[in-house]
Amino acid sequence: MSKILYAASVPIHLANFHVPYINALVSRGDRVWTLCSGQYRLDGTEQSVDLPMKKNMLSPVNFRSALRLAGLLRKEKFDLVYVHTSLAAFVVRLAVKLAGKGSTRVVNVVHGYLFDEKTNPLRRLLLLGAERFLRGVTDRVVVMNRCDLDIAEKHRLGKEVVMIPGVGVDFSRFTAGDRESFRETLGLRQRDILLLFPGEFSRRKNQAFLIGALAGMPKNTYLALPGEGQRLEECRELAAEKGVGKRVFFPGQVRDLGGWYAAADICVSSSRYEGLPFNVMEGMYAGKPVVATRVKGHTDLVTDGVGGFLYGWNDREEYCDCVKTLAGNEELRAVMGEKNRELVRRFGREQVFSQVLEAMTAIEDRQDNNKNPENSEQKPVQHV
Repeated sequence: MSKILYAASVPIHLANFHVPYINALVSRGDRVWTLCSGQYRLDGTEQSVDLPMKKNMLSPVNFRSALRLAGLLRKEKFDLVYVHTSLAAFVVRLAVKLAGKGSTRVVNVVHGYLFDEKTNPLRRLLLLGAERFLRGVTDRVVVMNRCDLDIAEKHRLGKEVVMIPGVGVDFSRFTAGDRESFRETLGLRQRDILLLFPGEFSRRKNQAFLIGALAGMPKNTYLALPGEGQRLEECRELAAEKGVGKRVFFPGQVRDLGGWYAAADICVSSSRYEGLPFNVMEGMYAGKPVVATRVKGHTDLVTDGVGGFLYGWNDREEYCDCVKTLAGNEELRAVMGEKNRELVRRFGREQVFSQVLEAMTAIEDRQDNNKNPENSEQKPVQHV
């Protein structure tokens, strides 16, 4: 039995991606605490820590939180710390460093480093520098794509580096939507082409690029952007400014995307960095061709010319050419979509669950687990 701190930046990340793994740890008898910026409770866990974090890594809020968390770490003496998402990985591991690592083992599950070889040198220096600064407290790095594997190994960002095929997509949760009826509710005709990109509205996801490109596409091309985020209103305004406001759908946060995937003709992505993106894998499972940026994460999923097309980040001409090629060829869309459906099955949660859990917990074998169990009664959220 181990005492575990399981951390991510926001509650929705824990809720969407980690519940099965947390439940598996609890069912083994581990004493699990969850941590995020906000309130999140899960039955069976001991406590939930509400730790304020800001996306700006150098925000004073993050350093104050790291100091406060360090006190909690010294008091609670966790056996294992699992960190997910770049922000939580920075703040929590900084706290471990400040607290004194001791016998605590730290596993950093990387959902996509926010830099690569083409990143602005100053930004790359800052982000890579932070990883190097904290590698001394990182016992294991778990990555999800080949580029991040190369980065972690080249710069020795952990004592061990392993790679997993993502954290697994629960394909069973997607209900099969009725394409014709859903498109009818959107006012789409049979010849209309619907592009779909679900995701948080952020600079990294770069939805503004897709909106700008839509202005130069045929009038029967539409764009759906489910999601919320800091740049949502900015994108609404941009769509109106570009004269495509009536051709862009902003449905907000959508719990069940089945209808949108059914209605879509092509799944697109304009993201600058990815780990192993769920939206692309979901689109592939829905049998849709993909047009995505030629960046890490995407290149691990989409073979150019097989399941869709890859284009240079922010290259509007190449992007538009890819979309127009697929928009004008229904048969090609069907062939590529079917190929994607076949290829993506290996990333399903049932297929990867045991592998992911082992990657996170194998390090536990080196722990001394002969500790006296303590009271596991659920306790309230802690604000640190």
